[in-house]
Amino acid sequence: MAAYTTIDNPELYFQTKLYTGNGNDDPGQSITLDGSEDMQPDMVWFKIRSEADYHALYDAVRGATKRIHPDLTSSEGTLSDGLTSFNSDGFTVGDDNGVNKNTATYVAWCWKESATAGFDIVGYTGNGSARTISHSLSAVPGVVVVKSRGGGYGWGIYHHKNTSAPETDYLSWNSTDGTVDDSVFWNDTAPTSSVFSLGTTDAINKNTVTHIAYCWAEKQGFSKFGSYTGNGNADGPFVFCGFRPAFIILKRTDSDSINWNMFDSKRDGFNCDQAQLKPNSNAVEDAGSESTFLDILSTGFKCRNNATDKNDSGAAYVFMAFAETPFVNSSGVPNNAR
Repeated sequence: MAAYTTIDNPELYFQTKLYTGNGNDDPGQSITLDGSEDMQPDMVWFKIRSEADYHALYDAVRGATKRIHPDLTSSEGTLSDGLTSFNSDGFTVGDDNGVNKNTATYVAWCWKESATAGFDIVGYTGNGSARTISHSLSAVPGVVVVKSRGGGYGWGIYHHKNTSAPETDYLSWNSTDGTVDDSVFWNDTAPTSSVFSLGTTDAINKNTVTHIAYCWAEKQGFSKFGSYTGNGNADGPFVFCGFRPAFIILKRTDSDSINWNMFDSKRDGFNCDQAQLKPNSNAVEDAGSESTFLDILSTGFKCRNNATDKNDSGAAYVFMAFAETPFVNSSGVPNNAR
């Protein structure tokens, strides 16, 4: 069988970590990732599972202690007791409730910045004029996510499968809205292998305000940013990724007032047993009746209910997925289903 990917071990570039808080502030709690090889993360997205509290996102470009909330429009905050360091095989947290409340349970999704894995973090200052911003992927991004660090603006997300003209549309992690049609947002210009484009919208390009952008390019056998159409049936559509997913985030795009959804292979990560979290909500983890959402398979995932936010008949959805195991490694050896 032909080689399928250049990334045999996805844990070098993405890992999900589950842990329990200990409430310790000094020296905090040092969290070690579970992978077979060390990975120093450059972006960590936290969510408390056992109670309601906001998502918290940190990255190495803005620096440890600099927090933004995916589910809010609020500006960046500086916390001495949030994420305090990115370590050679994990991270350290203080006693902030969003990352380390005593006895609370947490999930942390961790990415390594790398052109090999198709992930680049870009900081820039807005100028209020249509322009381009350079990235270092040497490939065309399939997803670009932008957040202003000041000013209290919402998130802007470009997804290359969001409608037939995605450069005229955007989504927001902090919103239940579907696709917003706005040709000014991305200056009606799709990203290239060297730049992404900005219009004059304050949320992504307000003059003198600093912004952060997360850029992902698809890498065969490691990441997939696609779309699917719901069939409204408990025997839902199969969505091909080319790998067994470790993490999936999806959104219905053709209707408003619909939640985002996040799933991973660590939190109750067996087939048809998927507890969900929502990027737009601070709600506690939902492991109720809709936990029979999907099967995680060796080459993708299959919908297993007809919920409006996941598999409504004829509805349009986009997703991001990252691999646990490639379908076929660089030596041509296939993986197994669960």
